[in-house]
Amino acid sequence: MKFARDTWLIFQRQLQLLLRNPVWVFVGVFQPVMYLLLFAPLLKPALNAPTQAAAYKIFVPGLLVLLAIFGGLFQGFGLIAELRAGVIERSRVTPISRLALLLGRSLRDVVSLIVQAVIITLLALLFDLRVFIGDLLLAYLMLALIALMTSAVSYGVALKVKSEDALAPLMNTVAQPVLLLSGILLPLTFAPGWLQGVAEWNPFSWAVDGTRALFAGDLANEKVWQGLAIIAVLAAAGVFWAARQFARSVR
Repeated sequence: MKFARDTWLIFQRQLQLLLRNPVWVFVGVFQPVMYLLLFAPLLKPALNAPTQAAAYKIFVPGLLVLLAIFGGLFQGFGLIAELRAGVIERSRVTPISRLALLLGRSLRDVVSLIVQAVIITLLALLFDLRVFIGDLLLAYLMLALIALMTSAVSYGVALKVKSEDALAPLMNTVAQPVLLLSGILLPLTFAPGWLQGVAEWNPFSWAVDGTRALFAGDLANEKVWQGLAIIAVLAAAGVFWAARQFARSVR
């Protein structure tokens, strides 16, 4: 009960800080919206899709996964600012759970991501994208797990490096191959065989395939449940590792 209360208190505090400056939610969604409006219309001929709506069913799920990955991986910058301001240092004298310090922040990031995902989905509806609500909610669960994992890892790395100058190139180095090997913008079915083989080892490739299957209404597709299972395990591992970093930093 104490852990749940602590997590809720941290989540409330972090959400209040976000709501005081909600422009960051729209800044985060701006680039995906530009992709949706300016890049997606080119995909129908490129993918040989029968309709523009079919092309959006391929592109929009990848775009949402992209938002979850990049939105989470760069959350550590805010934590470094808190470190510099002494916020984390002052947490040492409080009885609050160290795991709650992490989860409260990460859950704020998950909520922010879901809001952005809803905005993009509603915009995509204007381009004749159609998806069943149950499948959509399951896709949002996949996105939430990705955001939980990436934000937790970002916070853990931030506590390790304690510098924006080190965090930025490190996160970019990780994010670029993840992006290219997950088939986010274009399905990897068009890639050479060796590249598809390498992508099989990328967990986000499974998440993208599973999310695309959900948007296509193929709930029984094995990629859906495999993707959810893989991302859930990685999210648990990421939270566990990052919680250890919080425990070491706040003693």
